[in-house]
Amino acid sequence: MVKHNNVVPSSHFRKHWQNYVKTWFNQPARKTRRRNARQKKAVAIFPRPTAGPLRPIVHGQTLKYNMKVRAGRGFSLEELKAAGIPTKLAPTIGIAVDHRRKNRSLEGLQANVQRLKTYKAKLVIFPRRAKKIKSGDSSPEELATATQVQGSYMPITREKPTVELVKVTQEMKSFKAYDKLRLERTNARHVGARLKKAAEAEKEEKK
Repeated sequence: MVKHNNVVPSSHFRKHWQNYVKTWFNQPARKTRRRNARQKKAVAIFPRPTAGPLRPIVHGQTLKYNMKVRAGRGFSLEELKAAGIPTKLAPTIGIAVDHRRKNRSLEGLQANVQRLKTYKAKLVIFPRRAKKIKSGDSSPEELATATQVQGSYMPITREKPTVELVKVTQEMKSFKAYDKLRLERTNARHVGARLKKAAEAEKEEKK
């Protein structure tokens, strides 16, 4: 029962909820439509790979994600130069270029240069005109056996660190890490005073 001088509650049941219900019955048809669109695109861009241009391996931003690797926007100019690929040629042979990106580590640079070299070795370049083959185009034998790459190629995978198993020796068991740390800290703290004392002692000996 309502107490005190309150408003009499009114029931809000006439909301016309049927007008706001969203259905999802078109999902199977959309799936078919997407599949057909992918097939049409593959035919249109033949013989290029369906996944698009080659992307570099980059580390994620911020402290939370910097240990994870992912596909970047494009290869830096330094990476293309190290791999021996001209900057203007790269987009024409399916390599994404990002002129703003800079290499912050030698490991990342080497990994992407190796990625470019592997791609270059596997690459089959079709001539613009079938009858007019230019230098740099693949041989007719390679063109005959070439197939369109469906889905992702050269996927980015994180290497799992290897663990080396070592037999525990008696010396390892007897080693006292805490005592060693305390001793080294003491030595580091007194290094200046000890050097000064040694210098003074040497001066006294010379006298």
